[in-house]
Amino acid sequence: MNPDDLILISVDDHICEPADMFEGRVPKKYEEFTPKVVETETSQQWWYGDVRGRDLGINAVAGKPREMYNISASRYDEMRRGCWDVDERVRDMDAGGVLGSLNFPNFTGFSGQVLNQGPDPNVNEAMIRAYNDWHVDAWCGSHPDRFVPCGILPLFDVERAAAEVRRLADKDCHAVTFSENPEALKMPSIHSGEWDPLFAACCDTGTVLCAHLGSSSRTTMTSRDAPMSVPVALSPAMTIFTLADLVWNDIWWRFPDLKFSLTEGDIGWIPFFLQRAEHVQNVQSGWTGHTFPDGTGPMDVFRKHVLVCFISDPVGLELIDHFNIDHVHWECDYPHSDSTWPNSPERVAAEFGELTDEQVAKITHENAMRNFGFDPFAHRAKEDCTVGALRATATDVDLVTHVGRKSTGDLTDMVAMAKAAKKPT
Repeated sequence: MNPDDLILISVDDHICEPADMFEGRVPKKYEEFTPKVVETETSQQWWYGDVRGRDLGINAVAGKPREMYNISASRYDEMRRGCWDVDERVRDMDAGGVLGSLNFPNFTGFSGQVLNQGPDPNVNEAMIRAYNDWHVDAWCGSHPDRFVPCGILPLFDVERAAAEVRRLADKDCHAVTFSENPEALKMPSIHSGEWDPLFAACCDTGTVLCAHLGSSSRTTMTSRDAPMSVPVALSPAMTIFTLADLVWNDIWWRFPDLKFSLTEGDIGWIPFFLQRAEHVQNVQSGWTGHTFPDGTGPMDVFRKHVLVCFISDPVGLELIDHFNIDHVHWECDYPHSDSTWPNSPERVAAEFGELTDEQVAKITHENAMRNFGFDPFAHRAKEDCTVGALRATATDVDLVTHVGRKSTGDLTDMVAMAKAAKKPT
């Protein structure tokens, strides 16, 4: 497989939102509540009133050697410009051979948690709408052939969330973030039935609900003194919980066209989990009382309703026949520490070697185009979308990020970050 011949669309990348993103987008009566970046001695930190935004740190390390990955909060001048400048992001995509990208938020939390936590619902909704207008119109709209829009929702109010799905669909945005576990955010459980208006809106508009790893504001930790490698290695465990909630849910019979996406959770574990789920239904349903209509089961729910993706997962590719191949996607995760940028095409070529050409095309770009309503070929010829063609336009891009500082190698940075946190004055 020649990496230059691939066409790559990533369904999971991130934006380190620029400090001026809200300018001109917040209603005048709410301008005083606009989120802002606050300077400290060591960082530039987003705040929404008294609610602290998520840190940059390892969320902005593209191009750095791993010895320079840092947990602590950082500054815009400690990352490559492509993390927050859309034109430079496209140049980085060209240099990395990536045609298209679905971008999740950063400072708001992956499901927009921060903007959902303000004290006034009307202000929260105004900020969420402003964020979405910036994301769809300015970030994605500046390069419609390169970005798949993905909105955030006012999850604190299901009717407002449904209305925002419909508003975004009118802007040709058919992906939104949703928490991997809304109950963990003090919202209704996925089993409660209270999300039905949102699910109905998603079905009506063909919108995918994306449950990104970490979107419940929870992490996996075994012991308080466990080394950092433990929760990092266990990070996909939260996605296992999400899939369990989905396959044992009754929403599918009320919303047969609903689609969820499990983002950044990898896929190699899924065949085993589904085998276990089928066993539970076959052996335990006599006392659990769970039923599936028409003789279906957990595997059927997964194959019809759940989209998945991975960055690098050779085990998952060995088990690819256990999946609905039309629902499997590739992701780059730029600019996070798990990302394969700028060597994604070489990694894909090495790991996809045993797949058919049809399977490779589906996973690398065709599924993303169909499932998220994205058509880059309407803007550029297909032959101009390959890795080789894109890289040929970006030979001057420096792939090494020369700013930042060396990691301490322990949790000192995290402790310092917590002590330095200040509410804006």
